[in-house]
Amino acid sequence: MLKRDFTEDHHAFRDAYRKFLHKEAVPNMERWREEGIVDRNLFRKAGDQGFLMLWPDEEYGGAGLNDFRFEQIIIEETCYALCFEWYNSLHSRLCGPYISRFGSKEQCQRFLPKCVSGEHILAIGMTEPDAGSDLAGIRTTAKDMGDHWLLNGSKTYISNGINADIVIVAAKSDAENGRAIGLFLVERGMPGFERGRNLSKLGQPAQDTAELFFNNVKVPKINVLGDAKRGFYYMMEGLAEERLIGAVGYLGSAQKAFDITVDFVKQRKAFGKRIADFQNTQFKMAEMRTELDHAQVYLDQCVAVHNRGELSAVDAAKVKLFSSEVQCRVVDECLQLHGGAGYMDEYPISRMYRDARISRIYAGSSEIMKLIISRDIFGEDHVPFVDRQ
Repeated sequence: MLKRDFTEDHHAFRDAYRKFLHKEAVPNMERWREEGIVDRNLFRKAGDQGFLMLWPDEEYGGAGLNDFRFEQIIIEETCYALCFEWYNSLHSRLCGPYISRFGSKEQCQRFLPKCVSGEHILAIGMTEPDAGSDLAGIRTTAKDMGDHWLLNGSKTYISNGINADIVIVAAKSDAENGRAIGLFLVERGMPGFERGRNLSKLGQPAQDTAELFFNNVKVPKINVLGDAKRGFYYMMEGLAEERLIGAVGYLGSAQKAFDITVDFVKQRKAFGKRIADFQNTQFKMAEMRTELDHAQVYLDQCVAVHNRGELSAVDAAKVKLFSSEVQCRVVDECLQLHGGAGYMDEYPISRMYRDARISRIYAGSSEIMKLIISRDIFGEDHVPFVDRQ
């Protein structure tokens, strides 16, 4: 494919992080899948080597690296090493920025250093049993009690839910205003904060996904992020990067599926020939290679735009939609080329097939992405393609 826009510093960082994964994560992934959770010590080891939360300033223990391409490298390598069940980027680039963007100086000083070091693990609690993509439909409530907020409700499908030490919880803060939502920093050990099951899932078994319950949890005022009624808009601001993070991972996993299938069809024989020698195989691989390269070029362009602070919600929806659909098509085709072997768990493609299915659902389903894009097409502010600069 076309040469990608990475510097020597990026390449050196990629090499160092790849070595870290193959030393600390890859040998343990099978055990963690059996246990249903990644050992939280992996976060500490990553923090010790500077691979968590690269963007905070040095005063908070970070490296001050705001170039998203470094996080792109982390996501790509994590997925390519088949360690994508370790949601380090959820901690580092999805949850962490909420504190720095909307939190006070005191909150940054109190929380960020231990998040950078991996001592504290982050999660975000948006989804509820009856409210997934519809954030305005959440039922968890926060009542202003003067010197604290009283939090009641539940969340489900929360990634990092078992490991998390700090959960950013979205809750209705004004019963009269459906979009008045606050973001509350709920800490491990707060009375009334309980975790339910580590949920059993179709795929990604090592990723701890939990139910969370809040029964009269007293959240001090110093644990509220920004304006307690503007959390809905804060979450909207974070969604573009969340979808970009997802897209990077989807393509990283799809690239891995393609590469292991190239190796498989070169070695496996049928009717006295290598599977790779059949024209059907060659055409299928050519189609996938072309689609992957097209998706990668568009994704890299979105990263460049995001680095300039200009990635729109619509473009984030497009790259999320396309990359997740590409991943599922590629993994499905790769499993087909494995034949019966692809159905066996001893071959990575089997797990990758199951793991990929969530990509079209979380961080906004494909249907929601199409809705966002279609509104851009048919809305009043639509600008014809020929008129765009």
